[in-house]
Amino acid sequence: MMNNKLSKISAADSRTYTISELAREFGVTPRALRFYEDKDMLHPARDGMTRVYSNRDRARLTIIVRLKRLGLPLADIREILDLYVLDDGQRAQMRMSLDKFRKQVKELEIQRGDIDTALTELRKGIAWLETQIANTGPSDENKRQLAAYDEIARRQLDEV
Repeated sequence: MMNNKLSKISAADSRTYTISELAREFGVTPRALRFYEDKDMLHPARDGMTRVYSNRDRARLTIIVRLKRLGLPLADIREILDLYVLDDGQRAQMRMSLDKFRKQVKELEIQRGDIDTALTELRKGIAWLETQIANTGPSDENKRQLAAYDEIARRQLDEV
């Protein structure tokens, strides 16, 4: 039974992916994958000119995409990824992630305050503009009266 379990794990570990498969799965562009490779965050093998991504690359891409969604800069993500190679049960990686996450929460809270302020100002501007539009130019009643006058004047001109 144990041998069967190991062979399944080995088979899963040996699975490879093309650049388009990973791009499609993670909703990123092939260019983004090449960029992560240039930044030494992914390490695909080569089969001629074709990039061949391993399960390890896929796992690293999972982390990259998740942490990018949280707004972490690529430099921070790279630091977290680099800690995978340490043999400490991922303790160092978890500590660094915790520090980076706390910092990101503070930054997002500041951004939320800025966004709330901007929304308040925009709503005030909208209310002011709506008032100005309502008070500028003829009112709806004036427009109706002008249209009626215009119609009468045109009929009289047509009769002449």
